[in-house]
Amino acid sequence: MNPRLAAARALAAVLSGKGSLNSSLPAQLDKVEDRDRGLTQDLAFGTARWQPRLDLLAAQLLQKPFKAADADVQALLLIGLYQLFYTRIPAHAAIGETVGCADKLKKPWAKGLLNAVLRRAQRDGEAMLADMERDPVVRTAHPRWLQKALKAFWPDQWEAICAANNAHPPMILRVNRRHHSRDGYLKLLADAGVQAQACAYSRDGIVLAEPRDVRGLPGFAEGWISVQDEAAQLAADLLDLAPGQRVLDACCAPGGKTCHVLEAQAGLSHVVAIDLEAKRLVRVRENLDRLKLDAELIACDARDTASWWDGKPFQRILLDAPCSATGVIRRHPDIKLTRQAEDIAPLATLQGELLDALWPTLEVGGMLLYATCSSLPTENTEVIGAFLARTPGARELDLATETGLRQAHGRQLLAQEGGHDGFYYAKLIKIAASRG
Repeated sequence: MNPRLAAARALAAVLSGKGSLNSSLPAQLDKVEDRDRGLTQDLAFGTARWQPRLDLLAAQLLQKPFKAADADVQALLLIGLYQLFYTRIPAHAAIGETVGCADKLKKPWAKGLLNAVLRRAQRDGEAMLADMERDPVVRTAHPRWLQKALKAFWPDQWEAICAANNAHPPMILRVNRRHHSRDGYLKLLADAGVQAQACAYSRDGIVLAEPRDVRGLPGFAEGWISVQDEAAQLAADLLDLAPGQRVLDACCAPGGKTCHVLEAQAGLSHVVAIDLEAKRLVRVRENLDRLKLDAELIACDARDTASWWDGKPFQRILLDAPCSATGVIRRHPDIKLTRQAEDIAPLATLQGELLDALWPTLEVGGMLLYATCSSLPTENTEVIGAFLARTPGARELDLATETGLRQAHGRQLLAQEGGHDGFYYAKLIKIAASRG
C-alpha cells in the first residue's frame, strides 16, 4: 500500500473521532512495505503534530469544508500539506503521490481538488501562513482551547511548552538496576558506538543522542533496559520502597512503572497491578515477562474495591491517574485532535473518585503517590487540594526531587525540549483512618 494512503486512513479515523493513532495506525502499517513503515509513521504523526496549523491553512485554500464522510480526503490534503512544509520530499512527488491516492479511496472526484489546492499551497502557502502568524493557533500549532489554557495557567512558560510539545521527543532508556548500574550500561553503549548521556533527574535514566531500534541495543532481550521517559521514571524512587511492603499500582498499563517498582526493590512482599481493560494488561504481562518479573494483574475498575481488594492494606499505592495526557503531546500528537476542553472537568472528577476509593486500602502510616502526565493544574494540584480538604486523615509530604515547579500541592514538571515529558506528582501520607 502507498504510505500516504496508509497514513491517510489512519489519520481519517482520528479526524472522525473513531480512535487514536495508537489504535488506527498499526493495522495500516501492516499493509505497507517494510521500507515504507518509517515514512508512513512520519506522515501520520507529523501531520497530527502540525494539524491545527495545517487545518487553518486548508480552510483558507478550500472554497468549502469537507463533508464528514470525506474525512479520508481531508486527511490526504493535510498529509499533502505536511509534506510540502515539513519534509524534504520534492514537491512534485508529494503532490503527485498524494493526489493519486484518491483513486484508491474510490473518490476520483477528489483528484482535481487535491491537485489544485496543493499546487496553490506550493505557490502561496508560505505567504499565507506568514499572514496568519498573528493567530496563536497558527503560531503554536495547538488547538485554541489548549493554547488558551496553557497561557492562562503558565503565562511565563506557555510558549516554551508549546515548542516542546511540537519537538520530536528524545529516546530515553531506563536501566534495570538488578542487572547494571547506569554508569555500567553507559559504558556498554559507548563500546557499541552509541552516543548517550545520563538523565539529570532519574538515577536510572539515559537519553540517547539519536533514536534507534531498542531491540538492537545491548541486552534488551535479556531485560537490561526498557524505554521510558525520565519523568515517569521518578515514580519508583518517590515511593520510598522498602523490603516487605505490599504495593498497589493502580491504572498500571502499559506497565513501565510496575516493572520499575519491581526493579527498584527486589524485597517487596507483593505487587498488585490493576487496569480497567484486560487487553491492556497483555502488554503489562509482556513487559514483566521480558524483565523476568512478576506481579498480580487484575482487570477491574479501581474504584470498585469490593470487586478486587482482598482487605489486606497496602503500604504503598501508586495512582497514575487517567488524564488529558497534555504533558506527552510530543509523543502522541494526535491528542491535539482527540482531546477537547470539555473533557477536563470529567477527568478531574474521575481522578477524585479514584483517590477516594483507593484511600481506604492504604494502611495508616502508608503513602500514596499521585501522578498524571497532564500539564493542567485542574487535574493536578487542584485535585489534590480538594482531596486533602475532604480527607482529615491525609497529609501531604515533600517530594524528594528538584525538577519541576512547586505548586500549592505537589510539583509540576513541564515538557522540556531534549528532556523529560510533562508530568505531575504529589505524595500523601495516611496519618489516621477515615471516620466512618
